[in-house]
Amino acid sequence: MDNKPDLVAKTRLIQEKSLKNTLIELFTKWEMLLGIIFVLMVIFFSNLSPYFLDYFNLMNASFQFSEKAIMALPMIFIIMCGDIDISIASIIALVAYSVGTASSFGLSTVSLILIGLAVGIAAGFVNGLLITIFDMPPIAVTLATQSIYRGIAQAALEERAMTSYPERFGFFGQEFIKGTVIPFELVLYICLAVVMGIILHKTKYGRRVYAIGNSKQAALFSGIKVDRIRIMNFTIMGLFSGIAGILLTSRILSARSNIATGWDLEVITLVVLGGVSITGGKGSLYGVVIASFLVGYLKFGMGLLKLSGTIMTIVIGSLLIVAVLLPRLLDGYKARRKLLFQQAQASFQNQ
Repeated sequence: MDNKPDLVAKTRLIQEKSLKNTLIELFTKWEMLLGIIFVLMVIFFSNLSPYFLDYFNLMNASFQFSEKAIMALPMIFIIMCGDIDISIASIIALVAYSVGTASSFGLSTVSLILIGLAVGIAAGFVNGLLITIFDMPPIAVTLATQSIYRGIAQAALEERAMTSYPERFGFFGQEFIKGTVIPFELVLYICLAVVMGIILHKTKYGRRVYAIGNSKQAALFSGIKVDRIRIMNFTIMGLFSGIAGILLTSRILSARSNIATGWDLEVITLVVLGGVSITGGKGSLYGVVIASFLVGYLKFGMGLLKLSGTIMTIVIGSLLIVAVLLPRLLDGYKARRKLLFQQAQASFQNQ
């Protein structure tokens, strides 16, 4: 009977440690940290500018990042599998040229959309096919197709711009949902994020993507058709690049050969900043969605303060370094705490 108070005290201590570990686990998740950074950013800019929290300004600012955010969604799957695609901005250029050319022949808005999507899908499929059939490094293949896809647009357009489009075509990249000030692009992004989130986190396909990222060899031995999934990832990436190309062309109503230059690296930045491991097998769609809003409104806030593009680049670059370094430090910290907790439990049980 004398040992009962000691047993109760030890049990309570273990429970307290368990609760503390649970809270630490929650608040050291990268998605949670990104959310905290986002809230702090909103507080910071709202105190410095009365225009930051204006509802119309916030909605209008989403035009500047929605297309990149849309492309970041399938890029999660590609990077999760340990691959990379740096040709997506060039696919947009090819899509814009194709849509502009089709429009010059008087085709309807629906036809322009179908052509843009078809070109994007074909370009993505070619990337995936070259990578898997010839077992070539994704960075080498997409570096080559980056030059090829944009080269086609440059050879055809030179310094010209295509600016003739059907009247209804401008809706997708410029207009708001009827009766609101919510941009169509933003609504489309949220819908696509929900669909891709369900696929990644709730389906067999998503589980296979994680498995491939952790070990392609082990995934093969477990019966997963690795190359088929990789081709599918690049094809979906092409589809979403086609969507982004249509939206961007609709927004600026112009197709030039230099359209979307540099977007590939910006999209990869969003994915890595969102917590997806560049080596594959780790990350979530939620973090990337938060990162897209964080970067988008960070640029909006810095623009309100009239900071230069150079300062913006430095800030985004610094965030990227933090995104790569901090999760590793947090994982090491949590691993040490877990080990200490297990040792404490073992010592209590032995007493």
